[in-house]
Amino acid sequence: MEENIHKHYIRIRWVLVIVLILNWAVAAAKMIFGILSRCESMTADGFHSLSDGASNIIGLIGIALSSRPIDKDHPYGHKKYETFFSLGIAALLFFVSFNLIRESISHFGHPFIPEVDYRSFSIMIVTMIINFGVMKYEYKRGTELNSDILVADSMHTKADIFTSFSVIIALISIKLGYPILDPIATFVIALFIAYAAVEIVRQASKILCDSIAITNPKKISDIVLKIEGVKACHKIRTRGRPDDICVDLHVQVESTMHIDQAHKICYAIEEAVKHGIPEVSDVLVHIEPKEKKKK
Repeated sequence: MEENIHKHYIRIRWVLVIVLILNWAVAAAKMIFGILSRCESMTADGFHSLSDGASNIIGLIGIALSSRPIDKDHPYGHKKYETFFSLGIAALLFFVSFNLIRESISHFGHPFIPEVDYRSFSIMIVTMIINFGVMKYEYKRGTELNSDILVADSMHTKADIFTSFSVIIALISIKLGYPILDPIATFVIALFIAYAAVEIVRQASKILCDSIAITNPKKISDIVLKIEGVKACHKIRTRGRPDDICVDLHVQVESTMHIDQAHKICYAIEEAVKHGIPEVSDVLVHIEPKEKKKK
């Protein structure tokens, strides 16, 4: 079991390393050409891509902690560290968004007139294509591996695609003689970044605040009711990460049932639920006597 978990986190770590290299390459291209051409929106988008790389580093730290095995102080494991560190990515996005909004507002009255040529458009189009490929790859691997870090980071990259598109629109507008649209595009970029941060916080809070993990409890009750000896199933509660779900439920059995048989039913329920829903890692069963019908 521990060996499988170790391999799982190695796969996530390699995805983050690959994405980190690509993000920093994209960031360097945007920032260098943005500074040389004095294009504020392109430079801002470069810093956004740079923050993508910084979020990968945060992710690598989170994965290193969450991959630790169960110990005396953490009987349920360390997996929520991955979710917790996704909030670090959100905090980084909020910081970048605040600084870009401040810079764009200060330049509304005194906009720069950047140098826009075919190289500017080429850089933005090529980097946007790379970002799209990175986003699709990271999101796919994130959903396959049930990784909060990878999914959150792919949302970060998705925001980068939209902001790059905004920069391209700004470059076209500048070429047509409207430089004021450059700080406006920067402001729009900042809003996209803030929105991505809010989405990450929203998803992470669901897990950290023990929001319901399986929205359809009937999926669990259908499995439990098939087990011989179970008369009813109710008070089903679920919480946890998508790949580490804890289930708490009550089942009714005959009041005359011996405790040994009741224990066997608890074990059968745990095994059946884990087999039917592989994402479930822990099942807590409360045995209750079946209520006798009133005459």
